[in-house]
Amino acid sequence: MPKAMPLTERGPRLGEFDHAGDDHVVPFQVDPLDVRGRAVQLGPMLDAILSRHAYPEPVARLLAQACVVTVLLGTSLKFQGKFILQTRTEGPVDMLVADFATPHALRAYARFDAERLAELTAAGTVSDETLLGTGVLALTIDQGAHMQRYQGIVQLDGIGLEEAARVYFRQSEQIPTDLRLAVARQLLPGGRSQWRAGGLLAQFLPEAPERMRPPDLHGGDGDPSEPAHDPLDNAWQEARALIGTVEPSELIDPTVGAERLLFRLFHEQGVRVFEAVGVADKCSCSREKVHGVLSGFSAEEIRQSTEDGKITVACEFCSTTYTFDPAEFDAR
Repeated sequence: MPKAMPLTERGPRLGEFDHAGDDHVVPFQVDPLDVRGRAVQLGPMLDAILSRHAYPEPVARLLAQACVVTVLLGTSLKFQGKFILQTRTEGPVDMLVADFATPHALRAYARFDAERLAELTAAGTVSDETLLGTGVLALTIDQGAHMQRYQGIVQLDGIGLEEAARVYFRQSEQIPTDLRLAVARQLLPGGRSQWRAGGLLAQFLPEAPERMRPPDLHGGDGDPSEPAHDPLDNAWQEARALIGTVEPSELIDPTVGAERLLFRLFHEQGVRVFEAVGVADKCSCSREKVHGVLSGFSAEEIRQSTEDGKITVACEFCSTTYTFDPAEFDAR
């Protein structure tokens, strides 16, 4: 029998938790249910990304969801690379981009039509679905310059990002997956506010692959005209039922935290949490990279890019502005 460690030498006692806190993704595993997943609460980092551009609230909420999905999936990468989420749609928010560079750097940006957004707001028809409209969601895994990219495409037609992410797992990874997202603005002392978001991703990964097999479809197994269904395995159905009890407020409440939420959900089965992965608001732009891009411009393009005797380039992600003297590119 293992020797018990003195209280000062061991971790938290049963029922007590160390908390990863905001801006940390917490991996977890529920062995009796063959479930693995990750949970996260985003706070100061997310607020910095959204506040930098002063997005209207509906746009900020949508981009916050994209950030949560991106960090939940990006932190699972076991190699140096990127996970990129991008939408291209015909709605008022026609583009969302969030990319995660291992091991911890996140950046995100939204492009929107202010007039069309105002029309939706005036009509009282603002929703994730109407903001996005029809188009595609692309989820890309980039393993570097000398490796092939992997990309999954999901059609966006009347569904939001949460449901689109579920469709991605059904179609691309064929892993039974459930996902919960929540976004809110927290009121702080002094009348200030801060954006918060949270997410929970759970996947059914039994040792026996046949347990992941969905029930037969009317048109035969694999009929693309029929919707995919989750397996009837009792363990996965129990996990989904438990996850279905999660309230949006629990996903974002800093007094709950990821570990306490996971314990509430799975304490009867026994849940293990692993070392959290921190994420940070960090853009990959630099003066050297921008200079490299401009160095590829023709003399005519340099002239067209020059205004008031200088070339000014602003990063859409972090809003950093770089200024160059056109003479730097004369000797090409």
